[in-house]
Amino acid sequence: MECCRRATPGTPLLLLAFLLLSSRTTRSEEDRDILWDAWGPWSECSRTCGGGASYSLRRCLSSKSCEGRNIRYRTCSNVDCPPEAGDFRAQQCSAHNDVKYHGQFYEWLPVSNDPDNPCSLKCQAKGTALVVELSPKVLDGTRCYTESLDMCISGLCQIIGCDHQLGSTVKEDNCGVCNGDGSTCRLVRGQYKSQLSATKLDDTVVAIPYGSRHIRLVLKGPDHLYLETKTLQGAKGENSLNSTGTFLVDNSSVNFQKFPDKEILRMAGPLTADFIVKIRNSGPANSTVQFIFYQPIIHRWRETDFFPCSATCGGGYQLTSAECYDLRSNRVVADQYCHYYPENIKPKPKLQECNLDPCPARWEATPWTACSSSCGGGIQNRAVSCVEEDIQGHVTSVEEWKCMYTPKMPIVQPCNIFDCPKWLAQEWSPCTVTCGQGLRYRVVLCIDHRGMHTGGCSPKTKPHIKEECIIPTPCYKPKEKLPVEAKQPWHKQAQELEEGAAVSEEPSFIPEAWSACTVTCGVGTQVRRVKCQVLLSFSQSVADLPVDECEGPKPASQRACYAGPCNGEVPEFNPEETDGLQDFDELYDWEYEGFTKCSESCGGGVQEAVVSCLNKQTREPADENLCVTSRRPPKLLKACSLDPCPARWEIGKWSLCSLTCGVGLQTRDVFCSHLLSREMNETVILADELCRQPKPSTVQACNRFNCPPAWYPAQWQPCSRTCGGGIQKREVLCKQRMADGSFLELPDTFCSASKLASQQACKKDDCPSEWLLSDWTECSTSCGEGTQTRSAICRKVLKTGVSAVVNSSLCPPLPFSSSIRPCMLATCARPGRPSTKHSPHIAASRKIYIQTRRQRKLHFVVGGFAYLLPKTAVVLRCPTRRFRKPLITWEKDGQHLISSAHVTVAPFGYLKIHRLKPSDAGIYTCSAGPAREQFVIKLIGGNRKLVARPLSLRSEEEALPMRKANPKEALQTHKHQNGIFSNGSKAEKRGLVADPGSRYDDLVSRLLEQGGWPGELLASWEVQDSTERNTSSEEDQNAEQALLHLPFTIVTEQQRLDDILRNLSQQPEELRDVYSKHLVAQLAQDIFRSHLEHQDMLLKPSERKMPPVAIPPHKHVSGFSSSLRTSSSGEAGGGSRRPHRKPIILRKISAAQQLSASEVVTHLGQTVALASGTLSVLLHCEAIGNPRPTISWARNGEEVQFSDRILLQPDDSLQILAPVEADVGFYTCNATNALGFDSVSIAVTLAGKPLVKTSRMTVINTKEPSITVDVGSTIKTVQGVNVTINCQVAGVPEAEVTWFRNKSKLGSPHHLHEGSLLLTNVSSSDQGLYSCRAANVHGELTENTQLLILDPPQVPTQLEYIRALLSTTGPNLPSVLTSPLGTQLVLDPGNSALLGCPIKGHPTPNITWFHGGQSIATVTGLTYHILAAGQILQVANLSGKSQGEFSCLAQNEAGVLVQKASLRIQDYWWSVDRLATCSASCGNRGVQQPRLRCLLNGSEVNPAHCAGKIRPAVQPVACNRRDCPSRWMVTSWSACTRSCGGGIQTRRVTCQKLKASGISTPVSNDMCTQLTKRPVDTQACNQQLCVEWAFSSWGQCNGPCIGPRLAVQHRQVFCQTRDGITLPSEQCSALPRPVSTQNCWSEACSVHWRVSLWTLCTATCGNYGFQSRRVECVHARTSKAVPEHLCSWGPRPANWQRCNITPCENMECRDTTRYCEKVKQLKLCQLSQFKSRCCGTCGKA
Repeated sequence: MECCRRATPGTPLLLLAFLLLSSRTTRSEEDRDILWDAWGPWSECSRTCGGGASYSLRRCLSSKSCEGRNIRYRTCSNVDCPPEAGDFRAQQCSAHNDVKYHGQFYEWLPVSNDPDNPCSLKCQAKGTALVVELSPKVLDGTRCYTESLDMCISGLCQIIGCDHQLGSTVKEDNCGVCNGDGSTCRLVRGQYKSQLSATKLDDTVVAIPYGSRHIRLVLKGPDHLYLETKTLQGAKGENSLNSTGTFLVDNSSVNFQKFPDKEILRMAGPLTADFIVKIRNSGPANSTVQFIFYQPIIHRWRETDFFPCSATCGGGYQLTSAECYDLRSNRVVADQYCHYYPENIKPKPKLQECNLDPCPARWEATPWTACSSSCGGGIQNRAVSCVEEDIQGHVTSVEEWKCMYTPKMPIVQPCNIFDCPKWLAQEWSPCTVTCGQGLRYRVVLCIDHRGMHTGGCSPKTKPHIKEECIIPTPCYKPKEKLPVEAKQPWHKQAQELEEGAAVSEEPSFIPEAWSACTVTCGVGTQVRRVKCQVLLSFSQSVADLPVDECEGPKPASQRACYAGPCNGEVPEFNPEETDGLQDFDELYDWEYEGFTKCSESCGGGVQEAVVSCLNKQTREPADENLCVTSRRPPKLLKACSLDPCPARWEIGKWSLCSLTCGVGLQTRDVFCSHLLSREMNETVILADELCRQPKPSTVQACNRFNCPPAWYPAQWQPCSRTCGGGIQKREVLCKQRMADGSFLELPDTFCSASKLASQQACKKDDCPSEWLLSDWTECSTSCGEGTQTRSAICRKVLKTGVSAVVNSSLCPPLPFSSSIRPCMLATCARPGRPSTKHSPHIAASRKIYIQTRRQRKLHFVVGGFAYLLPKTAVVLRCPTRRFRKPLITWEKDGQHLISSAHVTVAPFGYLKIHRLKPSDAGIYTCSAGPAREQFVIKLIGGNRKLVARPLSLRSEEEALPMRKANPKEALQTHKHQNGIFSNGSKAEKRGLVADPGSRYDDLVSRLLEQGGWPGELLASWEVQDSTERNTSSEEDQNAEQALLHLPFTIVTEQQRLDDILRNLSQQPEELRDVYSKHLVAQLAQDIFRSHLEHQDMLLKPSERKMPPVAIPPHKHVSGFSSSLRTSSSGEAGGGSRRPHRKPIILRKISAAQQLSASEVVTHLGQTVALASGTLSVLLHCEAIGNPRPTISWARNGEEVQFSDRILLQPDDSLQILAPVEADVGFYTCNATNALGFDSVSIAVTLAGKPLVKTSRMTVINTKEPSITVDVGSTIKTVQGVNVTINCQVAGVPEAEVTWFRNKSKLGSPHHLHEGSLLLTNVSSSDQGLYSCRAANVHGELTENTQLLILDPPQVPTQLEYIRALLSTTGPNLPSVLTSPLGTQLVLDPGNSALLGCPIKGHPTPNITWFHGGQSIATVTGLTYHILAAGQILQVANLSGKSQGEFSCLAQNEAGVLVQKASLRIQDYWWSVDRLATCSASCGNRGVQQPRLRCLLNGSEVNPAHCAGKIRPAVQPVACNRRDCPSRWMVTSWSACTRSCGGGIQTRRVTCQKLKASGISTPVSNDMCTQLTKRPVDTQACNQQLCVEWAFSSWGQCNGPCIGPRLAVQHRQVFCQTRDGITLPSEQCSALPRPVSTQNCWSEACSVHWRVSLWTLCTATCGNYGFQSRRVECVHARTSKAVPEHLCSWGPRPANWQRCNITPCENMECRDTTRYCEKVKQLKLCQLSQFKSRCCGTCGKA
């Protein structure tokens, strides 16, 4: 701390020592900083520009010295100083100019780049060699060397990088960019060979552009280099480079060295102008120039900001672009400038999404329709709809309420509201005579709403232009009989307008021009020709017609004319005619003199007639004041340039881009047209070739940038099926549409959106019905000629893909040849000539067996068909000859058979099936070598129906529809496939079958049905096998006797059934149905009769107590045999006479009978516990009743679906084979007949576990007082109902029942018998989940029932909610609440209204709105919105169609409520009221317009409301048609006599009287003076002062210099009157102000900067060498120094620079600072920065 105190400003040596000490470093900054206080604030910068230094201090907190520095530095003010600021070191030297040195004043100049001590202030006295160190150190921030950024801080030179940071080593690259990579410039190197000649004395070597750096050129040869320059301002210069040296060319330093055989040119740069290096011929030999420099890339790509978003909402894109930027001019240039540099790579555009917020809905309108009227006011319509636009740009219509935040655009507007053209009659001319009767004329023009003379007025309403007039003055001379010509121009113009006519396509009179008057003075005549002419449109020529072809009066061809008084003749003077003669002889009058230039060159323009005041005698123009203003003719316009405009291209607007990205297209309409009439806006479209100019483009590319990746689907492939539901597929790929229109395929992960579907259902229509044909059967014979048949099924593939058999009539007719065909085998062997070769033979039996009652075992021989009952044991024998029996093989349905527990294949040629089951049905084949025979087994199920074959035995094609259908449908399908006669269709009556094994199924099915048996047989068939019935039943005991009359098994020959089939196939199609019934009935009678005959032979005569059965006579057929059983005799009771009874199911109390370990047989009312070994469960159900009850089975409340595992036996028992856990449940047997039904359940449990009988129904009750359901159901009921929930349970041992409500246990008062639950008078508090739990030792089971209390729709008592809802929805809209009795609301048309439907109920009712009894969705022309879940209906734009009754229907499961409200529209209409005030108080123009009012209910409203109503026709009524009192008439004021300073205007004032006829006549001024004061006829005008800008002469050209020889001169500008009185400048602000400054040439500004040569470098090597030069401003002519400010228009050249900055090799060890002795004293020589600086002194130490 002591050293810190001693460091005072007065001891610089000690301060230096302290600084040297404080810079030592021995420990890390962290260790040392612990003892120091925090750094203080930064000091002010030592310089304000050019780079200075700032420091910060800290103090040591330790009693000992702290290691480290107590001061730190940083650079500051790193901005360039202005040129006038001068050199910082020179400023420090000049500060000593006023301090004597050795008693004398000197002007000190800086000595820079001192290699020994660059941070000392050494200065040289101007004009001497005296160099003095005026200060040991320069101010902080002074550059160590002129051409370096290194900075002196506290007397030490510190390294500064190009980033102006202390201690930074960052340097500029070759391009001059700090820490750059050299990419902003390019190296240019090359060689030039001169080819100069006597005619070409000089040539350009290379052009080096502005900003180039490090230029070096070497010329070898006799020629000479010189320079031409051009600045950015365009100033050109030239330098001849005559001598060696360094000089400034356009502010760029040039170093030139000239040698005898070469020249070297160097320029460090950057160049401040464009340099052109040229070569001048100096000798006969050629020269070469090698050059190298770094050229800046002045044109660079610059990325723009993002363009505006392509959409304001809903998702758009925005792009950046790249523009070529000129770094010199700081402006954007054409792209080809940047393409010139290969280093320039154009940045790719960037894309980003923007404005992703969805667009609000908006109103969108169609174009306006054409106006309903061309004038006089019409209307236009358009449609306005509310639309939304999504991100893809798709526009869809939405409900109008979504657009309610903006006002809806009008859909109707008035148009062409200007008045229609109408006739306008001018005032009548004076009478053509001065006495007696004459004519007067007037001009009648068709004037449109713009006051233009046009067409379009009706000729029928045109007022007449000529009428007779009488002058009440007697005529005294006969010459007055001729009418005198009217005054100009009225008569002349009236005649022209009346008689001038154009030729048209209708015949009309066309008069030619009048001839000259026949006399030169007095009264003469004029004549003209009048022709009847017509325009021929096809040739555009005029044809003359006979006079009688033209209708209407023919114009006059002769008239009188007056040529003025003859010489010496004095017109007669009559005192009474003074006024008239005065008018007649008036000298000046108005006249039309031609027309102005047409306003358009084509397509119809306008010309206005020029009205002039003429001297009637000389025909020369006169001052307008000389003509009577009131008689000035009206403004007259006429159409002109009516020819169509030449063809030109009409260009429409560009359409929206077809794509939002990836190069889309825009189109526009371009058509060739020409304008026929601008007035009518009539344009004709022409062929394109008629437009001479090239046709503009109709297509252009747009949005040319890459799209984001998206899914692109390919076309759907064809459907896999033509009908019946197929599938079609497509490929969906992730692609990106590029800006050139191509597609780039990408991995799926690049697409962020969900992938589109790649497959879909198709052809979802039913297929047409078609025949499904089976394979052909084998030939009916084994040799010779036979037949083959096949069956056909009419099949239809539904749209779900499922096949269904349909009525044969739906298929097209099937030719007989497609179901039967002949076949030919080998010729049969003749009798007595047996075959020589003895092959194996199977003795087959061609029989058909039908089992009618149960038998334990049946024996059969192969070759036949057997229809058997389940559980029958079957033995099938295959008797063979000439073949060993052990070699016989068996197959089933084509699969080889081997012995199993169920089927035994015996080695003695037979096969045994132990107990038939459905899977045993099929075709069994016995093979003995080549001999093969088949045996078909089919099963008969319940209700005497054939059982379907299991799926595993069918082909895959047959199984497909069976898999999709449920078992019930499968049985139905099988029924159709097996029975040709089952539905009586035509095709099925042909005897066709689906497969060979099913050939006789249809006949067998008919026999098993009750269609053809005798009545006695039918009665016996109903009684089943007595061994399986309850013998104690009270059913009719005699029915069992009928079993004697039915065989166990019916046996018949196959030939018998083949005959029937053949017989049927030969019958006519319409008779086959009748024949089939007859033949089957006959077959049944034959069977029964044959059986009775056989029975009689077996029974004794005494046992035959059965009454004889009458058999109808019939043709004898082949005999039947039957296998019979004997039984005890009994009476056949009269079963047919039993009384009618309801069904009763017999309940048995015995437990389930375990027949074996695997089979369980039980009766109703029992519980079956399935064990692991149970293979079969048989559930018996016996019912009595008359008529006989029908039995059906259900499991858990659902109908049992029969299958090959769950069978219905013939005795109506239900058998479950191989039971599984899914079979567990309550099986209910239902017995039904016409009188009622009965049902009993059997529980089947798994190992005795609890079981609960459930139902999955939903019961909805709104009327019944009590309901009962099984647990598991859902109950929806109204309040006050008694609800019983049954919970029937089973289990072994019996399960115990517990009830819960919402998982809480219920007490016993709720329980009923057998576990049921009773809820009385239910209310909303009873609502909840009720659970029944059944439990025993094997487990527990819980089933639930949900109870929901319904509340029917009703009107709530409190309506505040619905009213608040209406107020919120439409605060300003009229509203009404519906009610059951109806309400009403009266509205204006076009209004909107809200209808509220107050409702409550549970569940919440659905609300549907109706209008006029029709659903509101089907009502056309009604604009509405349904809001608040249907509680509010908003009806918009109410009209007559909208009014009427609206109703809301509220409905839920508990009931319905209808409420109504009526809307009535009050309409608008026009009313014609009293007349308006008269438009004039006198004269002939007064009219009264009837007042038209728009009324609503008698009150006047805005007329816009009646815009759509028919406006009544109203006619104006004339009024106040009387003479006006005399009044003053004035003309317009004349022009002012002076434009300023006070002038005079005049006008004419006359007293006139307007007559009721419309004629205005002058009267005496006294008549007007009596009424009103005479208006003034003179007034002052333009009273403002006359002012002007005045200015002095230009001052001397001595302003500041602004360029070479260019200065500024001034003058004074002031505002004054014309009299010379000075005024404030504001008085002249309306006038353009002259300039007050201008540039001028000044010899004093002919100056420039002059630089001397650089001094020698202060060092030959190292880092501290520098050199200087003199820079002064000199006059160009005298070369004398002038004040530097005169040269300030150009940058001041540098006056010092670094030099010889190269490492010193073998450098002499010497001191470079004068403080080395002190360094040695302070023992600082070991510090590296002083070891080299004080090398000499420290080396000696």
